[in-house]
Amino acid sequence: MTSPKNHRPPESERRLRHNFRLARLLKFLELVSGPGQWNPKSLMQELEVSERTLHRLRETLELAGVPLFFSKEENAYRIRADYRFPPLNLTDEEAIGQASATVLSESEAIHLPNGSKGTTRKLSATENERVRTILHDAINLTEVLDLKIADHPKQRETIRVVQEALLRRQMLNGTYRSPYEPGPVTLNLHPYRLALIKQAWYLIARPDAEDSPRTFRIVRFKKLKVSGRAATIPDDFDLKAYLGNAWSVYRGEVTHKVELLFAREVAEVVLETTWHHSQTVKKHTNGSVTLNFQVDGLEEIVRWVVSWAGKVRVVKPAQLTAKVLFLHHQAFQVNSKGRRNGAVESESVPEPGSQE
Repeated sequence: MTSPKNHRPPESERRLRHNFRLARLLKFLELVSGPGQWNPKSLMQELEVSERTLHRLRETLELAGVPLFFSKEENAYRIRADYRFPPLNLTDEEAIGQASATVLSESEAIHLPNGSKGTTRKLSATENERVRTILHDAINLTEVLDLKIADHPKQRETIRVVQEALLRRQMLNGTYRSPYEPGPVTLNLHPYRLALIKQAWYLIARPDAEDSPRTFRIVRFKKLKVSGRAATIPDDFDLKAYLGNAWSVYRGEVTHKVELLFAREVAEVVLETTWHHSQTVKKHTNGSVTLNFQVDGLEEIVRWVVSWAGKVRVVKPAQLTAKVLFLHHQAFQVNSKGRRNGAVESESVPEPGSQE
């Protein structure tokens, strides 16, 4: 048995401590490089460290070659004015990638916390003229328009809270409102992943009272904050394995082999996109095309199939055919009836029973 004296913390804990130390060092560097005046006392308060830790941070920067000194006139730490941080020597591909990431992250549709533009600006200040030109031109010549991601005034802040909890490995608590529940529910969550999937942001997290993670749509959180309690986040969690063969984000319990035959008129458009990672294609001499998928659950794919109304035939499974016919019948009833008192009326049609 390993004695307590020789016991080593798990790898995840060691990585977390290392990340905290690095973040604190970078914060120290950011403060003393900025326009403010930071003396030992104010730095210790801002960084929430002891005098001994502050000394180690100063020593680390000095060993790295950063010309840090204390100005008695200003009563603040400064970095020599003529000092320039060494460039990263970005390749053209890396510079274009950074510029593209900046454009994407700054898009209002993505809802990410701001910051990437500042990183690019700092890179431009330290890199050579070629890289500066690439960063500048790639940003100005790349645009993100009309992304179909649901907007919500609090979504950006909610994403920031989730990221903070993940980085600190702490639990989240908040209020969640789902259209499938009678009212808001209070949740205490162990966050696993933040994911942008197709057209929305999602949090994969395990409720404290449950054994398995669930999928929560970010826009549905009404309140969310970092609780301060340590979260249990499995190091081996695999998001792709968790989602399995879900058509989008919600995984059904039964796997179905889906075969769809698309008419010649839409075949070219259909083939422009890979709709699912399991997709296989068979082209026919008459111009039509067959797509095959292996999907966990039919509730998400059925609405996609209906969007191709009149141009696709479900070859299999029979359960999907029934669901498609049911939705088409609903649409027919709604649109063939008149409006009374501003409300749409339709006949009540029982939904086909699911065999999943």
